[in-house]
Amino acid sequence: MSHVLVPLPRRAAALVPVLPLVAVPALLALPLPGDGAGPADVVSALVVGYCVVRLLRERRRPLTPVAAVVLGLPVAGLALAAMGAATPATGLGGLGRYLQVFVLVPAAVLVLLRGRADFRVLAWSFVGLGLWQGAVGVHQYVTGTGASYRGETVRAVGTFGAQDVMGMATAVSLGLVCAAGIALGRGPVRQRAVAAGCALVLALPLALSFSRGAWIATALTCTVQLALAGLRRALKAVAVVAAAAVVLMGGFGVGTAMLEQRIGSIAAVTDAPDQSVVDRYALWAAAVGMWHERPLTGVGLKNFPEHRDAHAALALSSGSDIGGAGETYHRQPLLSPHSMYLLVLSEQGLVGLLSLAGSWLALLVCAVRALARVRRHGPGFDCALVACGLLLWQLTDFVYGDIGGPSTVLTGLALGLVAWWALARDEPADTADRAGAPGRVEEAVTR
Repeated sequence: MSHVLVPLPRRAAALVPVLPLVAVPALLALPLPGDGAGPADVVSALVVGYCVVRLLRERRRPLTPVAAVVLGLPVAGLALAAMGAATPATGLGGLGRYLQVFVLVPAAVLVLLRGRADFRVLAWSFVGLGLWQGAVGVHQYVTGTGASYRGETVRAVGTFGAQDVMGMATAVSLGLVCAAGIALGRGPVRQRAVAAGCALVLALPLALSFSRGAWIATALTCTVQLALAGLRRALKAVAVVAAAAVVLMGGFGVGTAMLEQRIGSIAAVTDAPDQSVVDRYALWAAAVGMWHERPLTGVGLKNFPEHRDAHAALALSSGSDIGGAGETYHRQPLLSPHSMYLLVLSEQGLVGLLSLAGSWLALLVCAVRALARVRRHGPGFDCALVACGLLLWQLTDFVYGDIGGPSTVLTGLALGLVAWWALARDEPADTADRAGAPGRVEEAVTR
């Protein structure tokens, strides 16, 4: 009896290398409340291991010298800060988390993506995750089964639960940024129309997340994407968004007093701040105080909670209220300054901040330069808008938030997309840019 090996269809086989990366946001669609490592983190570690094995078997250099320097820049500051941790186990745990998010996962994305087609597949997986989490979040708001907010269980948190109230906001925001970039690109009309529809749909759960930081970062990012896309497209997009806002806010009653109050609080953070803003200012002041105490190396990885009370003002509350979305009411201690820049500054000092920020700045410069080369007529303009948008969103959101929780792995994937656009090589004529053209997967050459 003979066995015939049936080869995979050409297009399906071409997707195989990017599928491990797509599995990470797919696993984040599962209900995973809590701050510990989840299946998505485990798979991200397996993806990194897979890359190492693959590179050893192929005996090729994993990264270009520029990419190795840019992605490896944070390692020195992280290693120094890990030595200042309270215990070796704490230092190793913090070092592993930082390396996962800012070095290893981005490098794995850079290695596995082979062209713009793979880039788009991973970007669409962000959109899919955002749509799923957004659908769950809207259902929570409508049925009153979300996280607690001002005494009502209406805050949309998706499957991340009340322990990670920023998880759904992050997933939805990144999906919206990816959808906006694809919609403003030069791809097929149907693809751009679907992406534009997804972006509009994602605006609703983003609003219901009640996350001011995510609102600000998304609004700024989409504004920049519109400006880069050109005046005509920007005017059309603004008109569509305005019409959708009128329908949602008026026709469907989304503009509740609670949402209006939350929006108004953005401009009132200095005049009449609520307790969450007071706590944030107190935590920021505590982080600055730690930095003044040890300006070069900081207080050590994961040591912010140990030094918080010695530097915090009396206005700082004992914790934040957690409840709803399957959680019983309790107080959650405030263990970070809720600002990535100040967290790094307090725990890693100037050495750590300059190394991390230097890596991000280098990525930004390289990504913008690559965007400038394709802005007029070059291929991959949608990829450029997505990559630059993801980085801008992340850098803005880091002012108001830091890493933590299951959604953190999305930051590593997003930085990986940015790194691929900024530092990697791409095929001269992407077959995915010609709708329906089968073609073989070409070897990568210089952009």
